[in-house]
Amino acid sequence: MEHSPTKFRWHSENGASAPAEIVEVDDSMTADKALGMLRRGTGLLWCGDFHNARQLMAAVDRRLSKAAGRSGRSGGRRRGKGTGRGDQGGRGGRGGAGRGNQSAGAVPDARTLFLNQRADRATRAATLGNILVALGPGWTLDLRRAPDVAEACGHAYGSWTGGDEPVVVSLTELQGVLGAWQWHLKGIEIEELGERLYPDYGVFSPVRNEYAGLVDRAAAARFGGADASGTAGTAASEPAGRVLEIGTGTGVLAAVLAKQGATHVTATDVNERAVDCARGNLERLGYGDRVDVVVADLWPDASRYDVVVFNPPWLPGVPSSDLEQGIYDADSDALRRFLAELPERLTEVGEGWLVLSDLAEHLGLRTREQLEGWFAESGLKVVGREDTAPRHPKARDENDPLHVARSAEVTSLWRLALEK
Repeated sequence: MEHSPTKFRWHSENGASAPAEIVEVDDSMTADKALGMLRRGTGLLWCGDFHNARQLMAAVDRRLSKAAGRSGRSGGRRRGKGTGRGDQGGRGGRGGAGRGNQSAGAVPDARTLFLNQRADRATRAATLGNILVALGPGWTLDLRRAPDVAEACGHAYGSWTGGDEPVVVSLTELQGVLGAWQWHLKGIEIEELGERLYPDYGVFSPVRNEYAGLVDRAAAARFGGADASGTAGTAASEPAGRVLEIGTGTGVLAAVLAKQGATHVTATDVNERAVDCARGNLERLGYGDRVDVVVADLWPDASRYDVVVFNPPWLPGVPSSDLEQGIYDADSDALRRFLAELPERLTEVGEGWLVLSDLAEHLGLRTREQLEGWFAESGLKVVGREDTAPRHPKARDENDPLHVARSAEVTSLWRLALEK
């Protein structure tokens, strides 16, 4: 069965345009034929069994992955080993500018491999994103063996306002909506809080939360919190004063700051969904009266603060979705603006706490000299730093072509102050 569908509304959270041509297909569609149509830009509106749609998408994805592997663009374990730990300089010299001294061959290999992987993922996402499903009134999915998606879609998209006209979305987006709903229901355990946070759809989730421990220890030391062991080098029990947390997401770091004694925290995020999510989490944790969450691009106003905390996107690159805004920062724009403007936002004894991974350095996307140069250009000095190793599964996956870079990654809390 292949024919053009009736009238519908198109929706894409990533802002993707609707395919120029959309045809209805069912269980008779083969993966090879589907791949050919998808590569031509044809949208396939699925009208068959839901589980068969997922199987078709998986089969197409395998073919795309195989094609990328044949081209050599995605690399492999053998190629990943070409960026050996010895070439990367190992873990030594973390505190200095030596990260720019890797051998000439190692960093370009890692950089090229990473950029090729990202390009291949973008191509696969665009291709698979043309496998479509139609959602009916009340966010219903009228396919055989389809799950109940109404609550998940309501959480992601809001109330149904489409009348009787169906809304067409990509199957990959719908799967993301369903996955986000499960994360929202289950929540994420945050060790430093002894509580769960509940991420909303489109909000970056703290699944890699080793950085929360860095902020927890620094805040305990500065504000005299209950757990003042493992300090970042500051004197304990300094006045909490005014505290700002930039890019709050779910509100995890704002909650950590409040728990460790910050009496008033302002938290900002450019993503309105994140602001709503953080407010809900902070109210649930009992910190709603001590943390104000507002929509802002970095700074909420021209005020000065005693502590400014920023956990920026760690990798230079253009984000392709709301979620990727928590990972990629085009041309390190947010990081560089933060550093350039920080001196005008600190009190005389204030500190900026920059939480940043050095993965970009291992991938050849940024050097340690560049980072420290931005500190100096902004009139900032480093008064302390604490490091931690990542605990996420990718850091231990030896089959990842980028395993060497990921296993050498270090996340640091840089304490920055005004150069006197």
